[in-house]
Amino acid sequence: MQRRFILKQLTVAGILATSGLTLSAHAQDTIKVGILHSLTGTMAISETALKDVALMTIDEINASGGVLGKKLEAVVVDPASSEPLFAEKARELLAKEKVAVVFGNWTSASRKAVLPVFKELNGLLFYPVQYEGEELERNVFYTGAAPNQQAIPAVEYLLSEDGGGAKRFVLLGTDYVYPRTTNKILRAFLHSKGITDANIMEVYTPFGHADYQTIIADIKRFAAGGPTAVVSTINGDSNVPFYKELGNAGLKATDVPVVAFSVGEEELRGVDTKPLVGHLAAWNYFQSIDNPTNAAFISKWKAYAKAKNLPKAESVVTNDPMEATYIGINLWKQAVEKAGSTEVDKVIAAIGGQSIASPSGYTVKFDESNHHLHKPVYIGEIREDGQFDVVWKTDGPIRAQPWSPYLPGNEKKSDKAPAK
Repeated sequence: MQRRFILKQLTVAGILATSGLTLSAHAQDTIKVGILHSLTGTMAISETALKDVALMTIDEINASGGVLGKKLEAVVVDPASSEPLFAEKARELLAKEKVAVVFGNWTSASRKAVLPVFKELNGLLFYPVQYEGEELERNVFYTGAAPNQQAIPAVEYLLSEDGGGAKRFVLLGTDYVYPRTTNKILRAFLHSKGITDANIMEVYTPFGHADYQTIIADIKRFAAGGPTAVVSTINGDSNVPFYKELGNAGLKATDVPVVAFSVGEEELRGVDTKPLVGHLAAWNYFQSIDNPTNAAFISKWKAYAKAKNLPKAESVVTNDPMEATYIGINLWKQAVEKAGSTEVDKVIAAIGGQSIASPSGYTVKFDESNHHLHKPVYIGEIREDGQFDVVWKTDGPIRAQPWSPYLPGNEKKSDKAPAK
């Protein structure tokens, strides 16, 4: 009996040892990467596609040999459009899952919520969405636009003859840090162009807001005072009722043009775009841009959506933050290969100057002295099919300027990422 018990113990120990070796070998053969995007809640309309394009990019990298001879293993979490949950899930990815890097977030509020976690645990975050600037963190790489790569050019266009020569501006946004800080910058910029506060209307609504009837009626009354444009920093699923009400009110682009900073092809999939023809968006990429790199990107995405049976796979589109996600993952891969390591400090040191031929039609690169990309700027008009016709663009990529010169005191700030 005792001999049988000893044999049983040895057998279990052998199984556990074998399992341990298998798990260890698996861990050594893969590199974990975190995907931190809202798949439920008000921001899911925008962020779900970023999760999917990240997984597509990871599959593509694995199919071509992985990184440093290892396959990437995606760890996907859902912070459910909640800032506190973003911080909790970020800690889970870094402390429990031990991921080498995280690709994620959309709102600046969520980014600021996770930032203390990344600083404490020395994690690495690639942030793929335009933002208000006024931040330059060692542990974050910003692959979206700074204000001088989106907001300022868009308002300059609205002030121009080609953009309608607006004399009055409505600054309409969701009530959190990105719209409020961006509009603070834009108000100061408009002052520099001779636009007074009397000709600026500023309105905010909460996340998930759905009733824009009164606000749009107020905009119509305000527009009676002269040529008016709306600058929209509405985020998430509130864009659907806003654009629907815009159409219901008959507020056409020829009357009061709206330029959006957080609405692209994905958000317009849920809207009847016929009444919105001619309204604008400012981004660093549009699906309608015609070049071989973009054609390949779109083709890969459509094939992936079909193969993975994604919702409405037959009508999937690409957009700016999806392109920024794709670029960010590939540039992280390049930096890891240059460093010969996934260690955060070594990757940070290796990433400056890394470049890639992007679907935007240009080679974009990480700046050598700050954590931002050099990117082109495009302004597009909405078409009936929910795509955009480019009506204005820069000659090529421009360097990000994280600190807006239109805010007092910023002329003394450095755009170099702080040392550890």
